Parts: sequence; C-alpha cells; structure tokens
Amino acid sequence: MTGARRSVLFLPASNPRAIAKLDGLACDAAILDLEDAVAPEMKASGRDAAAAVARTRPVAIRINALDTPWGAADAAMVGEAMAVVLPKVARADDLHAARAAIGGDGPPLWAMIETCGAILRLAEIVAAAAATRCELLIAGTNDLAKEMRCRPGPDRMPLLPALSQLVIAGRAAGLTVLDGVCNAIGDAERLAAECAQGAMLGFDGKTLIHPSQIDAANAAFAPDAQQVAWARQVVAAFATPGAADKGAIRLDGAMVERLHLAEAERILASTR
Repeated sequence: MTGARRSVLFLPASNPRAIAKLDGLACDAAILDLEDAVAPEMKASGRDAAAAVARTRPVAIRINALDTPWGAADAAMVGEAMAVVLPKVARADDLHAARAAIGGDGPPLWAMIETCGAILRLAEIVAAAAATRCELLIAGTNDLAKEMRCRPGPDRMPLLPALSQLVIAGRAAGLTVLDGVCNAIGDAERLAAECAQGAMLGFDGKTLIHPSQIDAANAAFAPDAQQVAWARQVVAAFATPGAADKGAIRLDGAMVERLHLAEAERILASTR
C-alpha cells in the first residue's frame, strides 16, 4: 500500500480467501466492502472480519448507510480503519452525520458520489469536507447510471458530464478523486480505455473490482516517460539564474508559465 491512489481495490469483507491475498497485491489501497458485496445474513460476520483485518494492515472499510439496519454497528467498529467509505452521499448532512457517528477522532471519510442528487449538490458536499475530514471522492458509476436510466457503452458518454463535475468539485476542495469501477472483468481493452479516459478527465486513480485490473490502473494513472521528461525540463529551466524572477519563459518554442512549473513539480513528486 502506498500514499498514491492509482488503484483502489474493492474486496468483499465476507470473503476471507480474497482478503488473504491482499498482501501480495500491487494496489495502492484496498476497500473492504460491507455494503453491496455482502448479503444481509453475512453483514455481522463481515463486520467482524473487516475489523480484524483493519487491526493488522491499512485498509479502508465501506460501511452500510447509516439509515440501514447495519449502518450504526458498522460505524461503531471502524476506529482502526485507514478510512471509512460512505455509500450514496447525497448532501453535506450525510458527511456530518457520519462524522458524528464515527467520532471526531475517527478515520477520515471517503465519500461515494453515486446519485443524481449528489451531482447537483457537489458544491455543498465538498464545502463540508474540511469540517468532516472527508479527504476523497469516489464516482459510483454503476448506481449513478442506474438512477440516470442511461446506457453507458464502452465510451461512457452519458456519464462524462457528471464525471467532469466530480473532478472539478474535488479539485476545488483539494480532495483526491477516484473514477468508478470497470465491470468488464477480463476485457483488457475496455479496462485500458476506461483508465486512459479517467486519467484524461483528471482523476487520481480508479476503483477496481478484481486484482487483474490493478496493473492497468497503476500504469494509466502514473506519469509516462514523456510527461516526466517534460517536467524535468520545466523544473530545470526555471532553476536557471536568468529565470528566477520570471513569470514565464520560452522552452522548446513554447511559452511556459509558473503554473506549468507547479504541474511539473507535482508530476515529479508523484514518481518518488
């Protein structure tokens, strides 16, 4: 596990065989799921399993919504998790309620944005991020597509406006933002296309549903050799004595500004 969030793998908290393989996986983070992936009769045992894993390694835990029969018990046991993933966050009040249930000193929150109402209230939601210690947004593309009644194909065209809004809102609040899952397990071409699209839209990484998807996400959301080379050129150019007091310089026939220097420094920092 690393500080990056290129690849974030969902694992059913009720599946000990999947969890046992976690240490050998190259994902940047893992989410033990107590919500969609766990049947009602397995919720209690899944909760116990998630709590046990969180005591031994850094994992996030997706709890059930607080208005379900399992939400309160989930919130009471997540104290040792790396983060708490909240499903179907629709308004700022959902973040405040979760923070109150988990406790002010509890783990940070990761908010899943997966309803039409949430998209309409993104500004309100991210405005509450600092007070509730919400540090990350996740696009819940499956639930969002269902609620929109849209039919996203391989290009995910109907979802693109919402995905862009999510990135914009997250960036405005200084949050990490993750793309939704790719359902096509075994379709390497579609996965690669979704990862490339997510990176193009500005996401920091992608949520995943199978270990076979990790390498594609890690590759797509890391800077490529060309980006790294450009970043090094920009940093070096601004470090020369003649550029120290300039807001913009000429580099390889193009105008490069201080904002490009900041981006170059971010790229290089992500490779360390």
